[in-house]
Amino acid sequence: MNTENKTMTMWDLQLFADASAQLQNTTGTTGMKPELKTYYERRLIELAEPKLVHDQFGDSYPIPANNGKTIEFRKYDSLPKATTALTEGVTPEGQAMTVTTITAEVKQYGGWVPVTDVLKMAALDNNIVQATKLLASQAGRTLDTIVRNVMVGGTNVIYAPKIAAGTGATTAVTQRTGLDATSVLTPDLIFQAATVLSAMNADAIGDSYVAIVHPYVAYDLMRNEEWIDVHKYADPEAIFNGEIGKLGNVRFVQSSEAKIWKDSSCPSDGSDGNLAVFATMVLGAHAYASTELEGGGLEHIVKQLGYGDDPLNQRASVGWKAIKTAERLVEQYMVRIESTSAYSVKAAAN
Repeated sequence: MNTENKTMTMWDLQLFADASAQLQNTTGTTGMKPELKTYYERRLIELAEPKLVHDQFGDSYPIPANNGKTIEFRKYDSLPKATTALTEGVTPEGQAMTVTTITAEVKQYGGWVPVTDVLKMAALDNNIVQATKLLASQAGRTLDTIVRNVMVGGTNVIYAPKIAAGTGATTAVTQRTGLDATSVLTPDLIFQAATVLSAMNADAIGDSYVAIVHPYVAYDLMRNEEWIDVHKYADPEAIFNGEIGKLGNVRFVQSSEAKIWKDSSCPSDGSDGNLAVFATMVLGAHAYASTELEGGGLEHIVKQLGYGDDPLNQRASVGWKAIKTAERLVEQYMVRIESTSAYSVKAAAN
C-alpha cells in the first residue's frame, strides 16, 4: 500500500479478535490498551454532553458509592431577618441552619449495538467509532429526558393566554386544555416568569436567568424587536451550550428535547386530534439537582469477538450504561410556561 503523503492513526485491531479473552473494558496484554479505552470513553462523554441541555443548570451531585440505590440531595433554608438591634458588649444567640434533605432512587439505563465478524477487520475500529457516536447520541438524549421529565413536573406554571385577532386582547388561561392556537409564547410571558423568580429571591445563573426553549417556540420570540441574538453579545465567548439569544435578563438555550405534550390533556386541533403544547422552563440557580456523569455515571463498554457464548468469534459489541436521577430542590426557583406554536399542528410529543 502506498502510504506516501498520508497520515494514519493505527490501532491494534487484534485486540478485538482474541478468542481466548472474554473481557469488558479491561486492560493488560490481551485486553484493551489503557490509551484506547480512555480514548473511547472520553469520546462517548464528549459526544453525549451536547445533548445534556437540561442537565447543565442544576446542582451536580456525585454518584453514591456503596450506599445502595438512594442519593440524598440537600437544600438550605434562608435565615430570617435579624432586625433586633445588638446590645453593646452582648453577643447574640447564634442561628441554626435548617437543612432539608430530599432523597431519590438512582436507576441504571443503557443500550448497545452488535459488531459482527462479517465486517472487515480493517474497518472494525472505524465501526466502533461510528457505533460510539450513535450510542453517545442515544445516551445523551436518554439522560437529558430523565432530567427534563423531573423538571417539567414542577408546580410553578404560567399558561399562555389566548390572544384575540385584530385587537390583541388577552384572555387568561388556567389549565392546559384551555390553550388554543393563539396561546403563543411572548416576551411578556418571559418577563412575568423572570419577575416571579426575582420575587422569590432566586439567584441568577451567571448573570441572568435561563430559559430552555424548543426551536418551534423560539421561532415566535426571535422575530421580536427586543430579541438579542447570541452573536451580538458583548462577550460571545461566555455562552451556554445551545444558547441562541436573550430577552431582558433571561438567556435562552434551545433544545429539540424541550418537553412537548400532545394528548388528551392538550387543546383540540379542531378535528380529531390535539394541538401540541410546549414547555419553556425559566430557571434560577439551585432550582434542581442531578447526578453527575463523571466518576461512574456513564460507562463505555466494548467487548471483543469471542466474548461470552461465541465459539466461532462472530460477535463483538459496543454499548453504554449510566446511573442517573434528578430532583427538584426549590419549586419557586423554576417556572414552567406552557404555550402553543405555529407548529403545534404538526409537532409530535416527545
